[in-house]
Amino acid sequence: MGLISFTGVKVFSTTLARDRENMGENITKWLKENSGVDVVDKIVTQSSDKEFHCLTITLFYRHKV
Repeated sequence: MGLISFTGVKVFSTTLARDRENMGENITKWLKENSGVDVVDKIVTQSSDKEFHCLTITLFYRHKV
């Protein structure tokens, strides 16, 4: 397995249900606004306790050459 290199990380995270519903649109907007990057990896993390559910999407990217 090869090593994936990246030059930046963008984290999207929320605990509010309304914001979780809009997260995909927010990520798409960020990608359009940052068209000079290539996403090379991603991690989706979900955590919760008795009251809150947190969703985090982490994008690893490198700038296009």
